Amino acid sequence: MKKFKVSKILIALVAIIAVAVAAFLLSGNKKKEEVKIDTAKVQKGSVTSSITATGTIEAVTTVSVGTQVSGIIDKLYVDYNTVVKKGQVIAELDRTNLTSELRTAQANLKSAQSELTYQAANYNRYKTLYNKGLISGNDYDNALLSYRKAQEAVTTAQQSVSKAQTNLGYATITSPIDGVVISKEVEEGQTVAASYSTPELFTIAKDLTDMRVIADVDEADIGNVKEGEKVTFTVDAYPDETFEGQVTQVRLEATTTNNVVTYEVVISAPNENLKLKPGLTANVTIYTLEKNDILVVPNKALKFTPTKETVGKMKIQDTKANNKVWVVSGNTIKAHGVSLGDTDGINTEIKNGISEGEEIVTGISTVTEEETTSSNSGERSPFAPGPRNKDKNKGNSKK
Repeated sequence: MKKFKVSKILIALVAIIAVAVAAFLLSGNKKKEEVKIDTAKVQKGSVTSSITATGTIEAVTTVSVGTQVSGIIDKLYVDYNTVVKKGQVIAELDRTNLTSELRTAQANLKSAQSELTYQAANYNRYKTLYNKGLISGNDYDNALLSYRKAQEAVTTAQQSVSKAQTNLGYATITSPIDGVVISKEVEEGQTVAASYSTPELFTIAKDLTDMRVIADVDEADIGNVKEGEKVTFTVDAYPDETFEGQVTQVRLEATTTNNVVTYEVVISAPNENLKLKPGLTANVTIYTLEKNDILVVPNKALKFTPTKETVGKMKIQDTKANNKVWVVSGNTIKAHGVSLGDTDGINTEIKNGISEGEEIVTGISTVTEEETTSSNSGERSPFAPGPRNKDKNKGNSKK
């Protein structure tokens, strides 16, 4: 019985010794860990956000010049790129048919006027006889009706003459504005028909030094686009040059192409050197947000939240603010409530709550003592030659 008790005691002692040895070995291999705090300064900077789109360059004012009468183009006085003034004759139609129509209308007017003179005299005679009771009322009414019809015929003939004169005037085509001819659709001798629609003869741009870009902006971005926002754009004709403008209009009409909804945005494009030409494709960048010289902090500083597990022995002093940044003060990491402004996804504007130059925490990491020693001392490449063996050299020298 005693032997059994002694064996149990020995087993217990062996177990205790094994546990102690294991604990000692484990404690000896445990690496010492150090908390590393990443910080950034609160400083002045900028917050910008932009969207991209494509568009077409065109003149601000473009007028299509046509003709309201049919005929043959008799003479053209302008060509592409011709500079014209308002009222300047730019083309003429053949006047033969139009002149003939005018003469016919004038002849009809003279005939109607002669008929009116006769019917007026006849009516006056019948009126005198009717007043004396010498003719019936029916005869008097017929004379009055004929007189009134003659009056209407004269009025109609006068309108025909006026219309023929107007059409003859349309044979001379003039420029409605000061500008430059950018399109010519006809040649001399060509027949134009204005029966159903007005044929287009020329397109005149008012002022090529004042251009605009019509950009198609996606529906996902249009909510951020407002009048007055800064715009930069490039064109393939001058790939190394950037042009500037601003948003002048956001049109409400939507366009759907292949199930993609876009809205037209009008952008001013000053063109004093006349480099920009109508029809060029513009690659547009619209700056929907641009603030400079403001206090900013990295967004990751606003997302950082310390915990006991990450800060180790440091104290945490929190605040109830909705938005906060953290500052290290001695052995304490302290929260500062801040008011936020705009953000561009990388930096955020700080309106108040912390001063410029303050160091704020952006993150915490843990570094072991072994990693620190390794980074300080450096590691030798396995391919580099090792140190010379002094003892071996001494042995070789003896030989």
